[in-house]
Amino acid sequence: MIRPATSVDVPFVVGLELAIFGADAWTYAMVEEELTGEHRRAWIAEGAGYVVTMRVDDVVDLQRIAVTPPHRRQGVARALLETAMAGSEGDRMLLEVSAANASAIAFYAAAGFVEIDRRLRYYQDGSDAIVMRASLKEGCSWNR
Repeated sequence: MIRPATSVDVPFVVGLELAIFGADAWTYAMVEEELTGEHRRAWIAEGAGYVVTMRVDDVVDLQRIAVTPPHRRQGVARALLETAMAGSEGDRMLLEVSAANASAIAFYAAAGFVEIDRRLRYYQDGSDAIVMRASLKEGCSWNR
């Protein structure tokens, strides 16, 4: 079940942040802002993962999507991304993904995202960020 996130979800998200993103993890205060801040939307897959977006004008940034290791490859990330894309008001969605994360790049490409730019040495480990974009008007390519 996917539902909108609330401030009650901050400890779960902080724990998952630390487990998955390590040096790039959001702090407690950052998670709190991302889940409850203005122009932000967040959804929780109960006990399994979360997704956070931020809208500026007609552009929605996919800030984060994460799934617990035991729930990976079970459609949770796909359901979270579909929810975020369908529940976001805007024209297009942008995201950054590590160039070292081939499976995430393939996941986003399958959803209809295309590479539009790169940010050199963007992540703490020195890897580049690939900037990707998808149309929100068309939705996930899985649903077309």
